[in-house]
Amino acid sequence: MDNKTKIINDPVFGFINIPGEFIIRIINHPYIQRLNRIRQLGLAFYVYPGAVHTRFHHSLGAMHLMTEAIAQLRSKGHAISDAERDGAMACILMHDIGHGPFSHVLENSLVSGICHEDISLMLMNRMNEEMSGKLSLAIEIFRDTYPKRFLHQLVSGQLDVDRLDYLRRDSFFTGVTEGNIGSARIIKMLNLKDDKLVVEAKGIYSIENFLMARRLMYWQVYLHKTAIAAEKMMISTLNRAKFLANQGRELEVTFPLKYFLYNQVDKQRFETDPDAIRYFVDLDDNDIWCALKVWTKSSDKVLSLLCTGLINRNLFKIEVGSKPFSEELIKEKTKYFTEKYNLSHKDAAYLTLSETISTNMYNEADDSIDILYKDGSTGDISSASDMLNIQLLSKMVKKYYFCFLRDSE
Repeated sequence: MDNKTKIINDPVFGFINIPGEFIIRIINHPYIQRLNRIRQLGLAFYVYPGAVHTRFHHSLGAMHLMTEAIAQLRSKGHAISDAERDGAMACILMHDIGHGPFSHVLENSLVSGICHEDISLMLMNRMNEEMSGKLSLAIEIFRDTYPKRFLHQLVSGQLDVDRLDYLRRDSFFTGVTEGNIGSARIIKMLNLKDDKLVVEAKGIYSIENFLMARRLMYWQVYLHKTAIAAEKMMISTLNRAKFLANQGRELEVTFPLKYFLYNQVDKQRFETDPDAIRYFVDLDDNDIWCALKVWTKSSDKVLSLLCTGLINRNLFKIEVGSKPFSEELIKEKTKYFTEKYNLSHKDAAYLTLSETISTNMYNEADDSIDILYKDGSTGDISSASDMLNIQLLSKMVKKYYFCFLRDSE
């Protein structure tokens, strides 16, 4: 995008206006442009082939919804300055810059003790230095230290523009129509009460649809068992590569991936070693895919099996249950691999995995969705709705799964 461009054509929202050079400069920053090379839904394309949209797409969409939300709040008499609007837009544009390849895969394999939000903040601070402090307000909003706390709610809350975009965008690209929420309707119903986001009473049904759509999208897309199997297979692959690197094996990789394979990278390392951030911002999905293609020919049987499976979509088989799988079953599968591929028990363990999936869709104590009535009073959606089963949404759902290499059948 050149600096004269003021409009972006988005497949979900149509034409998106970019208000001014400040926001364009952020969009053009390498940290933001890197998101073009990271898919929003990681490995979900194995299930939904259309799910190849990127975190850059999502960030632009969330920025657009932020402008819409602020315009609505302004139209209802709430004072929001241009600087605050720009700060909120900058904040939502940058909120995902700390994500590594394949979303949370990196946090479970190549780095430890630090989450993507922490890395996002580190990168925001670097960008702020480059831009002579012009991002300070955006960073305050991100950290929830800015006095107008509803701006942080728009970035990170039950009804934030992050969720309003990704549910609708992920629904669009996966074809799972249940997630196609009425984001425009929800934004039109937003208001403020005591510096907190509320939804006007006539928007109750839109909120009910939003919460149910989120639940359906989690189990049909984000926690789809095949997507989970692919993600766990990728984690197992990167853990195996890191094990080999620690053993002194020379692996063919790009320089950014090599740094994370051959070093123990945790929060302290990010804070003390400039190379950690430098290589992180060069790391994207392409580094991983290049490595996987090369490693299919690896002399290490475990690494070769895992990479070949990922490249050719011969993914882990996954079994899901309501209670933990027996140790006997896990040992039996592991023993099968030791005999078939002449592996040690320790090496064969990379080809099996037993863990849990758990989630709840709505937690009133965490960040409630409050309804604003005509008399000025407010109440949580759980009491305002006459049809929403809030107990169902609040319940922690736990499922157990057992993954193993598919060719063991």
